[in-house]
Amino acid sequence: MSDDRPHPGLRCLVTGATGYIGGRLVPELLAEGHRVRCLARSPAKLRDYPWAGNAEVVHGDVTDARSVAAALAGVDVAYYLVHALGTGADFEETDRRAARIFGEQAGAAGVRRIVYLGGLTPAGVPEERLSPHLRSRAEVGRTLLDSSVPTTVLRAAVIIGSGSASFEMLRYLTERLPVMVTPSWVHTRIQPIGVRDVLRALVGSARMPADVNRTFDIGGSEVLTYLDMMQRYAAVAGLPRRLILPVPMLTPGLSSHWVGLVTPVPASIARPLTESLRHEVVCHEHDIVRYIPELPGRPFGFDEAVSLALQRVRDAQVTTRWSSASVPGAPSDPLPTDPDWAGGSLYSDRRALIVDAPPEALWRVIEGIGGDNGWYSFPPAWAVRGWLDRLMGGVGLRRGRRDAARLRAGDSLDFWRVEEIQPARLLRLRAEMRLPGLAWLEMYAEVGDDGRTRYRQRALFHPRGLLGHAYWWSVSPFHAVVFGGMARNIARAAAKEAPTRARTAAMPSR
Repeated sequence: MSDDRPHPGLRCLVTGATGYIGGRLVPELLAEGHRVRCLARSPAKLRDYPWAGNAEVVHGDVTDARSVAAALAGVDVAYYLVHALGTGADFEETDRRAARIFGEQAGAAGVRRIVYLGGLTPAGVPEERLSPHLRSRAEVGRTLLDSSVPTTVLRAAVIIGSGSASFEMLRYLTERLPVMVTPSWVHTRIQPIGVRDVLRALVGSARMPADVNRTFDIGGSEVLTYLDMMQRYAAVAGLPRRLILPVPMLTPGLSSHWVGLVTPVPASIARPLTESLRHEVVCHEHDIVRYIPELPGRPFGFDEAVSLALQRVRDAQVTTRWSSASVPGAPSDPLPTDPDWAGGSLYSDRRALIVDAPPEALWRVIEGIGGDNGWYSFPPAWAVRGWLDRLMGGVGLRRGRRDAARLRAGDSLDFWRVEEIQPARLLRLRAEMRLPGLAWLEMYAEVGDDGRTRYRQRALFHPRGLLGHAYWWSVSPFHAVVFGGMARNIARAAAKEAPTRARTAAMPSR
């Protein structure tokens, strides 16, 4: 079969494919005819992506030179889309070391171009006055530009797209607070950009001439203040005009905790977002059009970018979210080998019930758990646990779901992460709330030897130190209410849904 494309496809490596931008970039590159390899610390997270069967996925870490070298072998264009989002004192050193390793190994592998997406920095502001995260993004860009590989550094401010952290912060602040007291940064001028325009710039950068080695500012067609963005969002969403009262003494640090309480974005992620809004972030040039010509009607205006994002949310077509990537400080250890694990205590709470419904009805309830559907037991207890987690700097319960009905490995689910999903059989969740140990929750839909549907549930906890043991025993008296109630209510929900589905299927078509 002949290929009518004017250029043969390139061999591309995408780092950060489990993240918000990387997960959307891969299918765009594939659609352009490129061959794609993804470097991921947890390849299993990419297993259920719609494009997974068309891309190669390799295990590795950008701080490990050997795995980076192996991933870059035979690659033409390498996309660097990873950042250390932690709040620890060493995150800048981690970013610095990873960028240096990546640039060195890309040069050794003969890579023709590196493409990096960083943050837009304000003009005339000394680097030492920038937020640590924005300063680190700038340093990563310089490190890659100083490598022996021609590099394209794209610098963007606020990215507007369904599921982006910036968009969800804007969305929830505006929708939940018709009257709000806000920090002074609501008057900062910003040049937001739609995620589709970001992806087009990333894809187009792959074919830049070999002598191009520089940064490019990319932005939308309008410059707005954050206050303008909230009012314009309200208008697009059909909400009344918001009353916004700026308060100068609300620092970025304090406002990040305020954002964390009002929106699903935890303070650990809200802080770098709010810190970056202290200074004006507006494009200083528009030279990108020399290499990637603009299409008619592009870049999108703010209202159109918001409208497209909201339509995706309403249609349940959010392909990636800010929570696709692991939350800083959240546990990532997989479930220990069971039952032969010999690593210490592993507490468990087990429940099993016969369900008066077919297994597919039970599975629909299991896969639909969390988010707006809740956790099927004692909602006040779950709400309190979510608020406590927020107060301790965790993610809380408000991350919700990417899709209202379907889950895939790697999805965030309130304060859990989908570690394993075997359709129609098993859902295993790993806790990402703040705990003195590691925790998992497993839910099974099975058919017994007698042909009856059986629901099996298992909660597991691996304590860390004496505090971990004390935590388990302090909460175990409530397990009958929380976990026992969950099992019973899931069984009831499946039994209730089964005849409803059967009646719907039996209705004659009109």
